Amino acid sequence: MAKNFAEELGLTSFKASEGWLGKFKQRHHINNGVLSRLYSSEVPQFETLAITVPKKHVFHVELNRPKQLNSITTLMWKELKDCFESLNDNSECRVILLSARGKHFTAGIDFNSLMQDSSKAEEYEDVARKAKILEKLITHCQDGITSLERCNKPILAVVHSACVGAGVDLITAADVRYCTKDAWFQVKEVDVGLAADVGTLQRLPKVVGNTSTVRELCFTARKFDSQEASELGLVSRVYSDQESAIKNVLETAVTIASKSPVAVQNTKKSLVYSQSRPNEVGLEHIKLINQAMLQSEDLKKAAIAQATKSTTEYENL
Repeated sequence: MAKNFAEELGLTSFKASEGWLGKFKQRHHINNGVLSRLYSSEVPQFETLAITVPKKHVFHVELNRPKQLNSITTLMWKELKDCFESLNDNSECRVILLSARGKHFTAGIDFNSLMQDSSKAEEYEDVARKAKILEKLITHCQDGITSLERCNKPILAVVHSACVGAGVDLITAADVRYCTKDAWFQVKEVDVGLAADVGTLQRLPKVVGNTSTVRELCFTARKFDSQEASELGLVSRVYSDQESAIKNVLETAVTIASKSPVAVQNTKKSLVYSQSRPNEVGLEHIKLINQAMLQSEDLKKAAIAQATKSTTEYENL
């Protein structure tokens, strides 16, 4: 864990933009030679996120503020929402790989941005009017995280080095999580005087299934490493470094992308819907979905492929 991590959080002023040439070079950066970047007019482009297509039907979303340790600003909250809504509607996209560029996965909320946004409430003396401003701000942040859960495409998150505060909110909204050996995690919010309010308190207990340990982590804000994250079930697998993690998780993404998008996307819908509901309600939900989906051509294609031990191509959804 970095000794001077607090100094890296970006509490001092950030450097100005490198301009269009710098952004162009950054956008077309090859990540350690692992992934080739395939661009098309269908790939959305953002300022704080880098979107590429390393394999057919697999879209790679990277947090892209490396000089600021990928700290999350007002703009990034918005772009996360816009990004995952866009990919949800993109029929070419079947699986999403989520990772980050730079030294750390994310340092969490950008405090400069947070203080600037929350200071707008100080323009009012009345508590109700202050609360309305803060409600809008919190909703804006929550929507950025929840967009991952609302996206029907499976999202595979790969964490390296630090994953702090809002980073934990972000990965718990993903479907599957992996990390590198040097990864460490921290539910940081109580250290900065607030209760986590964009998803960790709601999702982490369900992901881990151990409310005692989760409450300890949230009450103390202590750091925990990749080994403990694996033991808790927060991550599915730990890799030696980011390069091997991306390479292996990409293979998993390709496997998922080869399946029927009708089956995969409705599987996610049912899992998300049933997560906090009684079994009978979840069963009724998937029954209503499959009344229509069992009539899809994908079912016939899959049955033939299984019977003939062959592969098949599915239409985009």
